[in-house]
Amino acid sequence: MSQVLVIRLGALGDFVQSFAPFAAIRAHHAGDDITLLTTAPFAAMARRSPWFDAVEVDARPLWWQVGGLRRLAGQLRGFEMVYDLQTSARSSRYFWLAGRPPWSGIARGARFAHANPARDAMHTLERQREQLAMAGISVFPAPDLSWLADAAHPPVPEPFALLVPGASPHRPAKRWPASRFGEVARLILAEGVRPVVLGTAAEHPLAAEILARCPEVIDLTGATDLPALAALAARARFALGNDTGPMHLAAAMACPCVVLFSGASDPRLTAPRMPGGGWPLVLRAPDLADLAAARVAAALPLRP
Repeated sequence: MSQVLVIRLGALGDFVQSFAPFAAIRAHHAGDDITLLTTAPFAAMARRSPWFDAVEVDARPLWWQVGGLRRLAGQLRGFEMVYDLQTSARSSRYFWLAGRPPWSGIARGARFAHANPARDAMHTLERQREQLAMAGISVFPAPDLSWLADAAHPPVPEPFALLVPGASPHRPAKRWPASRFGEVARLILAEGVRPVVLGTAAEHPLAAEILARCPEVIDLTGATDLPALAALAARARFALGNDTGPMHLAAAMACPCVVLFSGASDPRLTAPRMPGGGWPLVLRAPDLADLAAARVAAALPLRP
């Protein structure tokens, strides 16, 4: 039995886009012990998944924090194979901390280097699939997400639709104005579908702005963990939101998605993807403030 390490840190969208690689690695190493090294926000969800035998949390020590680096080196050593799905400058340095084991990634000297010079022009899904193929993984089963679909979640009357008005706080250009979400919420409600706002507790002011325009909206900001969010997405009529992590999770759960992109990011590289690799409906505007509520409402799959 071999000891295998998978590295996936990153943001929620990045983590979700690795569900298929996680499943492929599990299938390829069916009889081996697989450990995931990730960051704290994803550890609990990863431990519930069927893909890993153990989950380690990377505290991301600074390079001069000797004690933290010693602990990290201990987490990285003792593996016969490492799949670096993060493929960042930081995670590539882990190759050396790990003692240079057989490694799939972009670290200099890696035995299974992803040697495509155009890798940065590929969508995450295709890039990771090619990386794993270069490491000898040729079977890519569809990830079983029933463990997420069955998660406990706040009760919501059906039919309902999800609104995701948040995005990275340091990238405000990725946010469609909350007032427009409020306009669309009224139109959704008029069709007999209850709008439900999802997000972190810090995004409660966005929900409040939506409720000011449509008081019947259900505000669940700060009230769902990641499995609950996924379970709601699995039952929702559709999800409407910005280019942000929860929309990746909704798409992974086969929820019909309408995703709003500004000129701040490129959907060809970062858009959420549906099971099997299908694309959600993407609406783009260089400045999301110029995206009319009527255009968005017309794109929504309001009927089953």
